[in-house]
Amino acid sequence: MHTASEVFNKWRHAFSVSLESDLTKLIAIKYLSKTNFTVTKATSSTSNYFYCIQRYLFYFSDFKMSGPSTKKLRTSHTDLVKQIEEQRNQTADSVMTFKFNKKRVRILTDSDEVSSESKGIVYWMFRDARVHDNWAMLFAQKIALKNKVPLHVCFCILPKFLDATIRHYKFLLEALEEVEKDCKELNINFHLLHGEPNTAIINFVEKYKMGAVIADFFPLRLPLFWLEDIKKKLPKKIPLCQVDAHNIVPCWVASEKLEYAARTIRNKINSKLDEFLTEFPPVIKHPHTSDQKFDKINWDTALDDVLVDKSVDKITWAKAGYKGGIAELDKFLKIRLRIYDEKRNNPIFNALSNLSPWFHFGMISVQRCILEAKKYKSQYNKSVEAFMEEAIVRRELSDNFCFYNEHYDSLKGAYDWARETLNQHRNDKRDYIYTLNELENGLTHDDLWNAAEIQLVKEGKIHGFLRMYWAKKILEWTETPDDALKWSIYLNDKYSMDGRDPNGYVGCMWSICGVHDQGWRERPVFGKIRYMNYKGCERKFDVQAFVMKYGAKVQLTKDENKRKGKKK
Repeated sequence: MHTASEVFNKWRHAFSVSLESDLTKLIAIKYLSKTNFTVTKATSSTSNYFYCIQRYLFYFSDFKMSGPSTKKLRTSHTDLVKQIEEQRNQTADSVMTFKFNKKRVRILTDSDEVSSESKGIVYWMFRDARVHDNWAMLFAQKIALKNKVPLHVCFCILPKFLDATIRHYKFLLEALEEVEKDCKELNINFHLLHGEPNTAIINFVEKYKMGAVIADFFPLRLPLFWLEDIKKKLPKKIPLCQVDAHNIVPCWVASEKLEYAARTIRNKINSKLDEFLTEFPPVIKHPHTSDQKFDKINWDTALDDVLVDKSVDKITWAKAGYKGGIAELDKFLKIRLRIYDEKRNNPIFNALSNLSPWFHFGMISVQRCILEAKKYKSQYNKSVEAFMEEAIVRRELSDNFCFYNEHYDSLKGAYDWARETLNQHRNDKRDYIYTLNELENGLTHDDLWNAAEIQLVKEGKIHGFLRMYWAKKILEWTETPDDALKWSIYLNDKYSMDGRDPNGYVGCMWSICGVHDQGWRERPVFGKIRYMNYKGCERKFDVQAFVMKYGAKVQLTKDENKRKGKKK
């Protein structure tokens, strides 16, 4: 028999595990000891030591492989906030002395001059809910400083946005309170408006005599419609500009057309990183103060009138806002980055960046995260390269797809070969057919799929590898590919913290419609769409460890659950 400490050390040395500190080791041993964990001859091989440690650590929900929450970690993320602030201050005194790349900006109106009668510049903030490291905010301040007028930031609380729930609205509202605080410190006016932007922004501009409108970039149909409608309704003398503050290489610069796959856009993006992957200048305390009176924001009642599903409540693992995002970035860089390349596709390991909620709401800049990650390249080159591929190439490819393909969420947006093969197999017999309600409640014969659904509902996320499996099984278990795509998007948008996002739409389209993929060996139901199955997952990771963590079960036996899929 071996003690927990002996087992841990054997595993650590056998697999060259580098730990952040002895504290991590002590925590691991504590939990192993807590379970009276011992090793016998039957489990004494090196691989079994690794297997046992891995499973025991994973089972404890209060132990994260990212490390314990300690005072030291909290201090370090505060230090990172200060370090980044200092980097901005060293880059330039302000945006006025910084060489701003005009390719980030699109002037959407004929007018490009601010009227001398203007009483301010307004930044309509929507996709990028942050003050710092925000090219749209910086450009808006540049225009305001140039014209010596006050700067205003407006965010519109929508009564409803696609299938967002109170979970997403609460997370967003917490971040906006931080935005207001940051703006106040910088003498920038923040306004929380209510209603559709194409009405609320126009009313604000006309009431307070704004001289220009700056918008950030969101390539979904509804935000693009709002932008176009604002353009039509604005007085002709008021310029409307759009700044891509979300992508490192602006979407319209990276490519002027719909790209077929990552391989066709990768070099187009990477070849432009030297030009666009730069440090940010600071947003400075604005020297021009407004003499107009504005309504005070009541944060307690801000969500009273929203018409969203209030049964899906907030998550607890992620702290909203810029500082919360920087804290998660800090933990990723110092703890998880080292295993990112090797373990990011293994759901047992907490190896992912976990930054997608902050990326989606624009609470932190992807560009900032890449700048900080590159500092670790000499230590973890492969992990940094892998992170850059995911956060830059794959993410910007998703924006490209939605911007240049208005059917980004339907079979109409799939490639010809994919539509053809799905239609050819549309009437294939399905061994299992589930209703939307059964899927939403994880009532299938597949305990791994149920576990993934539980993770989505409870945590607002599914591990990236399992999200592909999750969506592909919906294709396999629904009557038509149209239903599969519609339902996967609905569930992702309703529960996921990064739903209603180009990444989410492309993820579902890749899984169900083969977007950015190629044809594979033909099989029933899927046709030539890439196939994934349970046994394939078992070969990649410890399926039962994941299933047990989320308490998932096979809800019905195969015979009880089997539907008679009929050919149409």
